[in-house]
Amino acid sequence: MLQTPKAAAVAGIVAALLLGAAVLLVHLAVPEHPQDTADWVEDTSQRDFLHGALALLPFAGIFFLWFMGAIRDYVGEAEDRFFATLFLGSGFLFVAMLFVLAATTGSLLAVTDVSASPSAGERALWQYGRHLVLELLTGYATRMAAVFVVSTTTIGHRLGIFPRWLAWLGYLVALVLLFAVGGTSHLELVFPLWMLAVSSHVLVVTLRRRRAGGRPDRGAAATP
Repeated sequence: MLQTPKAAAVAGIVAALLLGAAVLLVHLAVPEHPQDTADWVEDTSQRDFLHGALALLPFAGIFFLWFMGAIRDYVGEAEDRFFATLFLGSGFLFVAMLFVLAATTGSLLAVTDVSASPSAGERALWQYGRHLVLELLTGYATRMAAVFVVSTTTIGHRLGIFPRWLAWLGYLVALVLLFAVGGTSHLELVFPLWMLAVSSHVLVVTLRRRRAGGRPDRGAAATP
């Protein structure tokens, strides 16, 4: 059976890779400018990208929940109630928005796959869906991800689970997700990159302690 820190690391790495791939596919498929809608409707390759994102998003959400549960179990009773509430609330809302994003993406595909030459009404519906997908991704899901990063980083830093460099990285990523996302493309990818950094650190520390013959204690101090 996987020990909790190792399980959290594995789940976090898988979730980061799936989420990063899904976000990248959404950006490749959905045009950022409304005037590009006509080209998108007639481009089969871009719809294929969206099909790929739709297939990845549910699994990204499932592994993200596993990542949350494993980290919370690792922290144990030492967690701060205030930041633990932010951790759970923002994490659940982030996953809920991922699933709404996936459902909206599926609806867009259903509309655009109806006919090769869409009508004006179908184009208008696609414009609405395009705006909804981008707004969910860059306007709301990323803000919940920022709160999740802040709460996780604060808990990890206070308990000594995260080294100083990882704590500073977490707060920087949170600032980017709160204020910079939306104006520049692909900045949402800093969230899965942060998850990958956290998970890799936990995995390295866990394997290092196992090789040393010790067991990873919950809340044990991390080496900066």
